[in-house]
Amino acid sequence: MEKLETIVAKLESGDVPLEEAIELFQEGMRLSRICSQKLETVERKIEMLLEEDGQTVKKPFGAALDKGDPVE
Repeated sequence: MEKLETIVAKLESGDVPLEEAIELFQEGMRLSRICSQKLETVERKIEMLLEEDGQTVKKPFGAALDKGDPVE
């Protein structure tokens, strides 16, 4: 993530030659995909504790979001 932030900062500065900017962009896209995949993996593993009808229940992360339930 830190490497991706560095790439974005360089590209936003506008002081990068076109060829280097293209390489940085491609590297940034690759890193972005990796971060996205890791986030999806972690989200699948996380369970949320929700209160339903006075009972505490475990639900997979995203189940409440998919149903439009508020997350507290």
